Parts: sequence; C-alpha cells; structure tokens
Amino acid sequence: MSFFKRRVQFNDDLGFGSAPVIKNQRVLNTDGTPNIERTGLPWFKFDDTYTRLVTMSWPRFFLVILIAYLIVNTLFAVAYNVIGIENLNGAKGITLRDQFFDAFFFSAQTISTVGYGHISPQGFITSVLAAFESMLGLLAFALATGLLYGRFSRPTSKVSFSKKMVIAPYHNGSGLMCRLVNLRKNALIDIEAQMIVTFNETIEGKLKRSFYPLELERNNISILSLNWTLVHAINSDSPLFEKTLEELKIAEVEIFVIVKAFDDTFAQTIHTRTSYQDEDIEWNAKFEIMHYHNEEGKTVMDYSRLDEINKVVI
Repeated sequence: MSFFKRRVQFNDDLGFGSAPVIKNQRVLNTDGTPNIERTGLPWFKFDDTYTRLVTMSWPRFFLVILIAYLIVNTLFAVAYNVIGIENLNGAKGITLRDQFFDAFFFSAQTISTVGYGHISPQGFITSVLAAFESMLGLLAFALATGLLYGRFSRPTSKVSFSKKMVIAPYHNGSGLMCRLVNLRKNALIDIEAQMIVTFNETIEGKLKRSFYPLELERNNISILSLNWTLVHAINSDSPLFEKTLEELKIAEVEIFVIVKAFDDTFAQTIHTRTSYQDEDIEWNAKFEIMHYHNEEGKTVMDYSRLDEINKVVI
C-alpha cells in the first residue's frame, strides 16, 4: 500500500532511479550536486582537462598552475644541466645545487620571455632548447589566459536559498514555504521554479523511491528584485496532506527546489537547485520580512534576514 496518496502522474525516475533511499541519505546535496559516489572512472582523461580546469575551485586551479610551472622549469633545468652548464654564459654555480638553480631561473626567464640577460645560451643545441622553451612559454601563457577568461566568463548563479523550509498558516490551511534571493546586483528575469517531493513508498509489494511535483502558488516571476517565497499549499491534493513529522521521517522525505532564470549580464540562462530533508522543515513557523522602507521611503533589502524565522502560535 502506498504511504502517500498518488494524486498526480509524474516521472517516477527524474534521473535518480527508483531505488529507495537508506539511512536518510540525500538524493541531492544542498549545493545542487547529486549525492553520488562515482567509481570506475579513470583518474585522468585528457579530453576532459578543460572542463576540470574551468570548473575546479580557485585555490585548486592556482595550485595546478603553480605545480605545472615548477615541473616544466625543473625539466628544462635538468635538460640544460645534461647538455652542460658551461653552455649557459653567466652561470656561476660551482656545486650541483647552484648549477641546477642557475639553469632553473634561466628557464623561468626564458619561458616567460623576460630574459634579464645575466645568463644566455651558447652553442647550437642549447640555443635550440631555449628557443623551443620560449615558444612553449608563449603557448602555455596563452592557454592560461584562456582558462582564466573561461573561468571568469562562465555564467554562475549567486541565488541563495533559505537554510530551512517552514510550514506556516496559509489561507484556510497551511503551506510549505522556502525563499530565495539573488546575492548579485545583476538582474535575473523570467525566473521559473519548481518544487518536487521524493520519498520511499511501497508499490506492488516493492519499496521504491517516488517523485511527485508540488504545485506552487506561483511558479514564475518576471524579475527577482527582492526575495521570492515559494509556497506550496498543503491541501487535499498535496502528497503532504495530513502528514506528520514522524511520518515524513519514516518515508525519508526530501524536497527539491529547482530554479531557472535568464541572467541579464551574461545574456544566458542559469540553473540552480537545492534540497531539504525532514529535519530542515520548521513546523508552525514563518519567515521574517526581509525588506523595509528607510526614512527617504526607499526600499531596503536586508540579506542577513534570509534565514530568520518566528514560531507561530496556533
């Protein structure tokens, strides 16, 4: 017997499969990424290098650039020493360590085309190697510039969701609500939102994971200038109708919020999403108002109030 009333026809897969969730694991992380551990993939894929470099975090990106820079200069320094340190005019190192660093810093000057002139190559083989390194440096810095541009120009969302959902009085019943804001000063237009609930239920004697859409009071707005509170009316047509917190915990309920908008700055469509579990729902509570009018009558948005809620006495 189904734990929840089946009121609507919907895709019971949604790309996450129908296997039931166990140990209250999230299907979707709060940052919108699937909560999936991937195995069996190769550690490195050359054709996926650009995507990884553009999408990785900034600290990791700069660490990769620094490591690549050190490795390349080290290899060329070894090559110069193998050819013979005497082929570098101006290299004064006596010990192997000093000779290596003379070659290393000459390599750094050559690959960046700085060329201070303190050390210079002599002989055909050394000159060819220096010319090759100079060409490689031009290509490498052009590639690094392209990666930086790709990272800066990639449209990203700064839409922030409330940490909690609330169940508050709504019309003659109650409503499930969450709210979101745009943390950037750019304009987001033609915004669409959808809310989906997923839970474990027994269908034909088998425990499966089902997905149902939650009808919203309003699923689109023209422009996101203030905050937007998404409201799902919990009525007789809602899968959450007359369900208690304990029942939601047993069914391991999770609620997805998916938002699509057009970014006026990048002139591209952006997507963002998050999820809430039963412990993220505050019952008999409401959100505090985030905006007010100052002495000049101008509307002021206080983003620090995004997660402020108050209990409602019923």
